Amino acid sequence: MKASTSSTSTATPAHNAPLPPSSSSAGRSSRIAPHSHIKGLGLTPEGFASVDGAGFIGQTNAREACGVVVDLIKSRKFSGRALLLVGAPGTGKTALALAVSHELGAKVPFCPMVGSEVYSAEVKKTEVLAEAFRRAIGEQSVLLIQFGWWWQLGVCIVCVMLCYVSVGGPEVYTRLLSTRRLRIKETKEVYEGEVTELTPTEAENPLSGYGKTVSHVVVGLKTVRGTKQLRMDPTIYEAILKEKITVGDVIYIEQATGAVKRVGRSDAYASSYDLEAETYVPLPKGDVHKRKELVQDVTLGDLDAANARPQGGQDIMSVMGSLVKAGRTEVTDKLRREVNKIVKQYVDQGVAEVVPGVVFIDEVHMLDIECFTYLNALLESQMAPTVILATNRGMSVVRGTDDILSPHGIPVDLLDRCMIVKTDAYTREQIGKVLQTRANVEGLKLGPEVLEKLSAEGEKSSLRYALQLLTPASIMASLAGRAQIEAEDVNEMNELFLDAKTSAAMISESHASHTRPDAEAA
Repeated sequence: MKASTSSTSTATPAHNAPLPPSSSSAGRSSRIAPHSHIKGLGLTPEGFASVDGAGFIGQTNAREACGVVVDLIKSRKFSGRALLLVGAPGTGKTALALAVSHELGAKVPFCPMVGSEVYSAEVKKTEVLAEAFRRAIGEQSVLLIQFGWWWQLGVCIVCVMLCYVSVGGPEVYTRLLSTRRLRIKETKEVYEGEVTELTPTEAENPLSGYGKTVSHVVVGLKTVRGTKQLRMDPTIYEAILKEKITVGDVIYIEQATGAVKRVGRSDAYASSYDLEAETYVPLPKGDVHKRKELVQDVTLGDLDAANARPQGGQDIMSVMGSLVKAGRTEVTDKLRREVNKIVKQYVDQGVAEVVPGVVFIDEVHMLDIECFTYLNALLESQMAPTVILATNRGMSVVRGTDDILSPHGIPVDLLDRCMIVKTDAYTREQIGKVLQTRANVEGLKLGPEVLEKLSAEGEKSSLRYALQLLTPASIMASLAGRAQIEAEDVNEMNELFLDAKTSAAMISESHASHTRPDAEAA
């Protein structure tokens, strides 16, 4: 990486970039997830649900039951089983699944999918399920291996892959062990600090007689000890744009490879919100140019794909760089067994530790009999992730069959593996608390009687419908020049939109007008 630097060191370096307005932050424009206020199950040390602990309101019995399941998972006594959440739409099944994920650990991945996602013309149904399981394990499930171990294990895996990857035809990548993440620790020279300047310099394009191109970029970085200006190659600027880095972000740039990593937003830009979409980090200590221990995570699934199309590089960045190419890479079962054997050796030796994530399959009744049979096999894996299923069905025919009637549309053999938790309908008071919480998270102000009116709508239709009215009502209020939502905005939303129950009733009443002409003639 080409970089020329100029530095200044002061006791209290001035902040070269202006702070954003205090009323907002860089993350406020980001889409706020509908369950971002859920931070856990909200249980006391004795296992009882508090009124609105961890942002979770209502569902006292379900939360306490899920707390028992969390204890089983942590004690490694939940293997081979799944948690099934049953209840009407909009009763907090997804929120419960997310809360369980939070209780298992801050870095445990939560990988949601919908049962209907498996029906694709491109890949097999079982492969879609396998990929969801692999994401849950691969994103945060790590093998804690020091750098020396990484090369021993990596070379071994690479050799196995190169020997076997072309032996058989494409198969579904099902073995969960092949997706564990390797956490690799390396010490590298980096430039690290808060971005105070980001100035690209253009020059005439040498490859054509017209147009300009970026010749270099000037990046200003600041730490507690001082600041530096770096004159860098245009490829660095492309990496900065790809990472969506702006002034005020804390980043580091590897000197050897030019790799750019965004660590987070400087805490000087933090606002007073209790819940933030951004991750704020303190100003880095020491000099801008330093030696830093970097931790990089690579799944064995990534290594499979990388070695199926080797690029010739010998370091970790070469391996990861080969993954950016499009296209799927499937490996043989023989290769998976060899990789599993190698990893198991390191687990048995105590060199590695495997931590599973959480797979959440909503609308599980949409799966068919083939997928359910496959789920049974996945649950029997020694290192399967935690599996949470959700459905709103009662007695239903199992999809893919004509005569198998089963509770929740799930075969009985899979139901036997599930611990079933029922969610209850929200009361008007609970709906009001949820609405107020979401309004606070989204920065919306509610006028008098608005909360009561929306709570009544939620009780009449569903909590989900009441929540959906918040944002469009705020838009109507802003168009009218008001800073808060008023009751008239909610009334206007009811005139513009219908809830599911009202829509169904209207269709039922006017069924004759919706009947096909040929049916009327008959």
